[in-house]
Amino acid sequence: MSTDPNDKAAVEKRLWKELDDARFGMLGLMNAHQHFQPMTAFAEPEGGQVWFFTREDTDLAKSASGGAEAMLIVQSKDQEFQACIGGVLSTARDTARIDKYWNPIVATWFPDGKDDPALTLLRLDVRDAELWISKGGPVRFAWEVAKANLTDSPPDLGDKAHVKLA
Repeated sequence: MSTDPNDKAAVEKRLWKELDDARFGMLGLMNAHQHFQPMTAFAEPEGGQVWFFTREDTDLAKSASGGAEAMLIVQSKDQEFQACIGGVLSTARDTARIDKYWNPIVATWFPDGKDDPALTLLRLDVRDAELWISKGGPVRFAWEVAKANLTDSPPDLGDKAHVKLA
C-alpha cells in the first residue's frame, strides 16, 4: 500500500491502521535504563492514545506512574512499514477501557480477572511519529540493492515521513 509521505492525513491514517493491524510493538521509556519490551497495543486514533495492559508492579508501570517520555516501535507483518511513535506514558485504572479491551489472552495474565488488584493500564498519549514505508516488498528490495551496487547510487527503498499528532 503506497502512501504519499507529504500527505499528513494519509500518513496519519496509515500509522493508525498499521498499528491496529500489527497489534504488537516494543514499548520503552526514553530516560529509564530499561530495555524496551513487547506489548499488545490497543489504538484509539480519535483520542491520539494507545493503551496497554500491565501489572502495577512492573518496572515499566512504576516508572510511568507520574508520566514519562516513551517510544513505541511498530513493524507491519509484511515488513513494509515501520514506525517509531513518541509520547507520554502514564498509568491509569480505567474500567471502561478494561472492559472494552478485555479478552481471553489478556485474562491469562490476570488470575483474578478484571478485578485483579495488580491490573493497571498504561496510556501512551501520542505526540509524533517517524514512519518508514517500503515499496514493493522483498523483490523490490533485492532489485534496488542490486541496482545500487551496480550503479554506485543509493537504493530507492521507500519513503520516510514525520507526523505531529498532538
